[in-house]
Amino acid sequence: QVQLVESGGGLVQAGDSLRLSCSASGGSISRYVMAWFRQAPGKEREFVAGITRSGGRTSYASSVKGRFTISRDNAKNTVYLQMNSLKPEDTAVYYCAATNKNTITVVVTLYDYWGQGTQVTVSS
Repeated sequence: QVQLVESGGGLVQAGDSLRLSCSASGGSISRYVMAWFRQAPGKEREFVAGITRSGGRTSYASSVKGRFTISRDNAKNTVYLQMNSLKPEDTAVYYCAATNKNTITVVVTLYDYWGQGTQVTVSS
């Protein structure tokens, strides 16, 4: 069973950048499609970005497309989320997730493993 640990969150100003990392242990992430989700207070958890096992294909929520980039380094067992041009509405707890499915999915319940989350706060 793989364990996921997110890091890199923090408090930034609108327009700033952050890079989140998701480090895995207990198994190789190369076996999984990986994704980032986020959850703001009072809202449901939502898909942000996903990446296939090889990293050859990515998918983004429309709200972050062009600003966020997901990537992975299977040798380091780590997934990243580069977030640029941050907006106050990006404020949320960001979660890393892994699925055994063969394709990127936005459905929360189809992900098998989750990290504990990292807080991102963007001030205006």
